Amino acid sequence: MSSQIRTFQRLENAYDILQHLGASSKLILHVMLVGEAADLLITKLQQLRVPFDQSFVRLGVAFHDAGKILHPDELVVKGNNHEADGEKLLISNGINPNLARCCRSHGQWQTMECSLEELLVALADNLWKGKRNTQLEDIVIKRLANQCRKDYWELFLEMDSCFEIIAAEGDSRLLRSQA
Repeated sequence: MSSQIRTFQRLENAYDILQHLGASSKLILHVMLVGEAADLLITKLQQLRVPFDQSFVRLGVAFHDAGKILHPDELVVKGNNHEADGEKLLISNGINPNLARCCRSHGQWQTMECSLEELLVALADNLWKGKRNTQLEDIVIKRLANQCRKDYWELFLEMDSCFEIIAAEGDSRLLRSQA
C-alpha cells in the first residue's frame, strides 16, 4: 500500500497509472471516450461560469472504471463488482480517496451523497454512449441551478440541449469503442 497520495500534472499520467495497474487497451479507450463526453460537459459549465473542479471531473472519468482491471468481464457484461474493488485498488495505489470514490459513485449516485463533480462523472458515463438518464440529469440541473442561482427551467433548456448534443454522438463513440 502506498503511503503517499499521488498528484497528476496531466491526464495522461492517470492513463499511465491505469496501464501500470494492468488496464487493457479497451479499458483505456473506454475512459478516453467517456472523457470526450465529460469535456463537452466541462465546456458547457465553463460557458455558464459554474465553479467546479474540472481536474477532478477529468481524473474521476479516467479512474471511474479502474475496478474493471480486476473484473475485465464487466467491460462487456453488466456488473458492479468493479465499483468497490476499483475504489480499493486505487486507494491502495496512492490515489486520493475522494477521487477513488468515483469508482463507486459513478454507479451508485442514487444511493450516495455525491459532489457535483461526482455527478458529472456519472453523467458523462451515461451520455458517452448516447444514453439519457433523466433522473441523473435532473439532479445535475438542480445542483447547477442552486450553485449558479439561476432559474431551474432556464437552465434546463440549456443543459437539456447540451445533453442531447453529447448523446447524439453516442453511436459514433460506441463504434470507436469496438476498435
